[in-house]
Amino acid sequence: MDEYIDIVTEDGKLTGRKTLKSDIHTNGYFHNTAHVWLYTKKGDLLLAQRAASKSICPLLWDVSVAGHVDAGELIIHAALREVKEEISLDLTANDLQKIGVFECFQSYPNGIVDNEFHHTFIAELKVPLANLIPQKSEVEALKLVSLDEFKNILLHIGENNHLVASNKSYYEFVLKTIMEQVK
Repeated sequence: MDEYIDIVTEDGKLTGRKTLKSDIHTNGYFHNTAHVWLYTKKGDLLLAQRAASKSICPLLWDVSVAGHVDAGELIIHAALREVKEEISLDLTANDLQKIGVFECFQSYPNGIVDNEFHHTFIAELKVPLANLIPQKSEVEALKLVSLDEFKNILLHIGENNHLVASNKSYYEFVLKTIMEQVK
């Protein structure tokens, strides 16, 4: 679906302009996304495999939930909406802890220019994996990995179709923050 997205400045401030998502990526406009990393108290992290139909990084294992912030939408509402849409999980704003905003400016061989600010949240996953229903147009599969497994994935980032290698420091920060939650 080609929804409207707010255009932001190179330092993340709203410009008052909006355009279609396809224009955002064709023209490389700066824009906001919401990322939600889900973890269990036991120390597992939920990874989602991007749908095979995705134009960027199909079948890549990555963040639990991520999506664009629609034009005029509050970032926290986008995070909650994406969690509901992508994995059928109902969370509240109180469940989310914002851990930062991370720049992700990349170009892809297919011509997509992605200049995103990842507004990143963590939240405890309190239901079994079997209760989550992936949205087929967005998510191919879901899995839980231990924090030690995630550390190993980071040691071999970019291999075995896990994580975007250029974002390693982002993933390391997410891991560190979640490790502090499950002590």
